[in-house]
Amino acid sequence: MANFSLVPEPTFKAKVAIPIPGKKPQNIEFTFKWRDGDALKEFVDALGNFDTDTDAAMEFATGWDLADAFSRENVEKLIKNYPGAAKALVTTYLGENAGARLGN
Repeated sequence: MANFSLVPEPTFKAKVAIPIPGKKPQNIEFTFKWRDGDALKEFVDALGNFDTDTDAAMEFATGWDLADAFSRENVEKLIKNYPGAAKALVTTYLGENAGARLGN
């Protein structure tokens, strides 16, 4: 019998390649909230309505594997210090939540 559930886990982990100027991207493992198809579409439709990239990230990320605590302040620091981080986070989250790794 297949090891498959019709109801996914409420969170999942994925590595996000954070761009670092002058160096190779650094992979950081994040924990993300899972959304079903309807909730994911609703989230995508709302992406332009967040006041900041940090606000958006806090809506789908719940943790990371850094020594620094996962907090709004530290997510804001990550996004401020590494401007490509916001795009990398959103792109990875949407791809992973939608199952982009299938077949890889």
